[in-house]
Amino acid sequence: MNQLIDNHGAPDKPEIAVLYADEALLVLNKPAGLLSVPGRGPDKQDCLTSRVQAAFPGALTVHRLDMSTSGLMLMVRGLSVQRDLQRQFERREVNKTYIALVDGRIPPPRGEIDLPLINDWPNRPRQKVDHAQGKPSLTRYQVLEYDPQAKISRLELQPVTGRSHQLRVHLQAVGHAILGDPLYASAPVQRKAPRLLLHAESIGLRHPISNEFVVYHCPTPF
Repeated sequence: MNQLIDNHGAPDKPEIAVLYADEALLVLNKPAGLLSVPGRGPDKQDCLTSRVQAAFPGALTVHRLDMSTSGLMLMVRGLSVQRDLQRQFERREVNKTYIALVDGRIPPPRGEIDLPLINDWPNRPRQKVDHAQGKPSLTRYQVLEYDPQAKISRLELQPVTGRSHQLRVHLQAVGHAILGDPLYASAPVQRKAPRLLLHAESIGLRHPISNEFVVYHCPTPF
């Protein structure tokens, strides 16, 4: 299935692809630059949630992606399914894999970034590492490829916890900011890409109807 949700003819508003749909789940490909849920103010009401609900009345959210991040996002059909999926997220039973292009070379081919995070209130919506008051936050990574000419690494990322901006802050904190990141990368690293090069490529969960563990994929566009 690859149904497109109409963008009402607005060329500056990318279409949303419905990758899979059944009586319980909607698996969506969120384009970069689109809010997951409505923001504050009349200019921030266009979002994935409102567009999907126009096409699938009654669809409900269970998680979200940063506006700048592309890739897999789930919505559900019904309150009981929403409660089921929310429990799976809270118990860390949902497996999420992201792909990112980052600045520089990370010497270990795989490892963990274990740094506590907290809201950076004076600079919202930014987050920051805070060893005294931050919440435990863990990211696992694997280096897939390194380009020595561009000095760029392609990483597979698995967030064990689900803190806001976790992947972006963790990578910036260890000296390898994600290319194109408008919040956490230096100006030269921002200029290396026209957008944040972070994509939610796969998600695995227990299907709320069949109870089978299922994995959905969305190829990375960069």
